[in-house]
Formats: sequence, C-alpha cells, structure tokens
Amino acid sequence: MQEDIIIQISTKIKEKRKAKGITVQELADKADVSKGLISQIENNRTVPSLLVLVNIIRALSLDMNEFFNDIHRQKNAPKVLLIKKKDYAPFQKEDAKGFFYNRVLTRNLKDSTVDIVLLELKEGAKRPALVKTDAYEYKYVVKGSVEYLINNETYAMEEGDSLFFDGRLPHKPTNVGPGDAVILVIYFFQDFEK
Repeated sequence: MQEDIIIQISTKIKEKRKAKGITVQELADKADVSKGLISQIENNRTVPSLLVLVNIIRALSLDMNEFFNDIHRQKNAPKVLLIKKKDYAPFQKEDAKGFFYNRVLTRNLKDSTVDIVLLELKEGAKRPALVKTDAYEYKYVVKGSVEYLINNETYAMEEGDSLFFDGRLPHKPTNVGPGDAVILVIYFFQDFEK
C-alpha cells in the first residue's frame, strides 16, 4: 500500500530517531522544538512546518536528499481502489496498552489529506492521557462499546454509532464493553488557521 507523503515522513522520522538511539526529548532539544511536537509528528497528529521538518532532519544528522530519497508521491492515482484486509498496515501511536492501529488508506484530496484507520481496543483499553490531533476526526463503532472523553465531556457509543469532532480538542477513547471494540477512524488533515 502506498502511503501518503505526510505519513511517510512522520514514519521515517520515528524510524531514523529510533535507529540512532535518540529519545524524543533529545531530538526535540536538538531541533529546538517541544517534546510534545515531536511526539505529535511521529504519531501522525500534526503536520510539521517546512522549517520544523528541516530542523528535525538536521537534528537527526541526515542528508536532505537521503531523507527524501525513498519518499514517493503517487502519480495518476486510480479512481477505484480495492484494498484487501491483508494489505492493511499496522502501526503504533502513543504508548497506550490495548490500542492496535491498522492503516487502511491515506490519500491527498485537493487541500486535505484523509487517513483511514481501523482501531482495535482490547477489553478495558484506555489511554492514560488526552491527545490532540491537527485534523477533524470521524469515528464509527464497528464493534463493542466505547466512551470518548472530548474536552471534558463524555460521549457513550455503541455499535453503529458515530462521532465527528475537531481533533484539536483534547480527547481519548476508553473501551467500556465486555469484549474488544473496533472503531473505524477517519482523519481529515487540512491547513488550520493558527
């Protein structure tokens, strides 16, 4: 599966940092940005500005050409895509026990990037801290019972329920059901006016 350039860049930053044995804090210090920003970039929760990206690449002691060498933009994307379950790409976000992500598809659409993910929450799974994402988020509960805490308000969701919100609001899901839960997540990244 060809991933969008933004996802490729964030994945590569994380891979290179880990390969060099550098902590998130060390990279943040070297790039003169916050630890939280590095974490958000690596976890596909925000898109770095060009200046921040250049500083991160330099902080990793990488050559610009080398960094971008195997990052590809898909040209002439097909108008119809069939994506088989076996082609979903597992990945990790913040350290949260019982959270299993599978990327289904990422695509640039005019002024936005859409990232479609299946999130499996094991029984009792919850994230310890609230997170923010520089995207609008759509959640659809495929299986199970989930509670979403968004900006200090709790939303109870059952199978078939959906939720749409500004991901810049602090949020986190919790599996409150007696078994595993599965959520279809669609992130709509775009340029937000700061």
